[in-house]
Amino acid sequence: MNTNQLYDLWLKNATEDPDLIPELESIKDDQDAIYDRFYRELEFGTAGLRGVLGAGTNRMNIYVVRYATQGLANYLKKNYDKASVAIAGDSRIKSDVFVKEAARVLAANGIKAYVARELQPTPVVSFCVRELKCQAGIMVTASHNPAKYNGYKCYGSDGCQMTDESADAVYSEIQSIDIFNDVKTIEFEQGLADGSIEYIEDTVYDSYIENVKKQAVNPGICKGAGLKVVYTPLNGAGNKLVRRVLAETGVDNVVVVKEQEMPDGNFTTCPYPNPEIKEALQLGLDLCEKEKPDLLLATDPDSDRVGIAVKLKDGSFRLMTGNETGIMLTNYILSCRKALNNLPQNPFVVKTIVTTELVAKICEKFGCELRNVLTGFKYIGEQILELEKAGEEERYIFGFEESYGYLAGTYVRDKDAVVASMLICEMAAYYRTKGKSLDDVITELYKEFGYYKNKTVSFEFDGAAGLEKMGDIMTSLRENHPDEICGRKVTVVNDYKLSLKTDKANGTTAEIKLPKSNVIAFMLDDGCSITVRPSGTEPKIKLYITAVGENEESATKIADQLVEAGEKLMGI
Repeated sequence: MNTNQLYDLWLKNATEDPDLIPELESIKDDQDAIYDRFYRELEFGTAGLRGVLGAGTNRMNIYVVRYATQGLANYLKKNYDKASVAIAGDSRIKSDVFVKEAARVLAANGIKAYVARELQPTPVVSFCVRELKCQAGIMVTASHNPAKYNGYKCYGSDGCQMTDESADAVYSEIQSIDIFNDVKTIEFEQGLADGSIEYIEDTVYDSYIENVKKQAVNPGICKGAGLKVVYTPLNGAGNKLVRRVLAETGVDNVVVVKEQEMPDGNFTTCPYPNPEIKEALQLGLDLCEKEKPDLLLATDPDSDRVGIAVKLKDGSFRLMTGNETGIMLTNYILSCRKALNNLPQNPFVVKTIVTTELVAKICEKFGCELRNVLTGFKYIGEQILELEKAGEEERYIFGFEESYGYLAGTYVRDKDAVVASMLICEMAAYYRTKGKSLDDVITELYKEFGYYKNKTVSFEFDGAAGLEKMGDIMTSLRENHPDEICGRKVTVVNDYKLSLKTDKANGTTAEIKLPKSNVIAFMLDDGCSITVRPSGTEPKIKLYITAVGENEESATKIADQLVEAGEKLMGI
């Protein structure tokens, strides 16, 4: 069926959503707009679905949500005699609608749906799956994407994002059905009445908070420490639980950015509600100028990521990168637990392949195993699962990725800004009692281990032509390895799609024993590196730069040179 035929089919059948038919009628003579909405289906992968809100197979709407959920239901019925699913959403436009639509489909298929009454952070769904002994979980979110996006993220019975194998099986089920004719639904109120849909009890969230608090390294350190915090949930799902856990752990001086306090899927004060981006934190930084806190915290819309800014001696504020916060937390947890004599034998830290290598030196100092995994927190969750199966769950200390995602503890299997916010405040309070700011802490770590400057640059490629261009860039890089970059020899090329490590010095190759992923990394002879990775959830290619220098000035200069070289390498 071509795009115009699909358009006609949707114009006839997509009548239950009052927004879709007017949208379709408005583009009836615009072939480009029709093509963009129907040239493909949103592909269901390990991160579920993500796309722009609107009409069509290449958009997020109630029909695509029902379609995906019917595929999930068919998968669950084939693999379990009896199944249940935990479902929640964040503050994004139509998240509440999509949560109910997913529950309606599951209930119609004889699968129990546990539904959150109000918006929740993403890690809460991971927790609910485990706490309620569900076989799957659904989180309706597009994480930190702009307001026009929404998404649908799936979890397995272990609370981890679905594995490649499971996601492929669900996608196969989706592909085997018709989006309009093969999807079962019941009325939401009917499901509540007959028990096939049930709201999640508050006691489950209480249990989640108790598990978060158990991850404290120095319990009670915040009480009386005089810590002052400015917090912004960026109009997302973190507001209640982040503030609750801070209050219950002794951080009682928290000033909230009022313009970004309440849920608002339009994100009018920050078009990109991503704590990686300074503009998203600008209102928080402005409030810091007035309130003079020790720390600014910012959680993204689904509250699985957190960014921070820390006060400097001159009263200004320094934004910390995701790598820097991860470095400090790793060092804080390992050093304090060693001093408290409660570090387990063979402690275990996990990071992604694009996350700073400085953490390897910290782990070495404390005799801690460091494991590298592919980008995506599901791979960190899988490492925890392996430890759990071996009866060694207590070995897990911390996991993080450069994109502001952190997890201490094994009560959930996804990054968690609630526990990260608690630990960041605890860490700040601890060092405050030692007469140090977090700026002092990161400066000391750089002096001890070397100055690492990590920089991430994203390049957007919208539409069908953009996807093709992204593919061409990766193919060219794969087929044409440079011998040097910025006058530095390329010593190793890691191609994670081909699972191949090439040693440029002697021409030998070795297998990379990780799942295949469309990522290429060029390692240089002075410890610097350039890694190129298409985003799995956005039409972007990301360039990850690691620059190693004698000081901040030299590392920054090298990083800028490598960014320019990376752009030329990709032909941008």
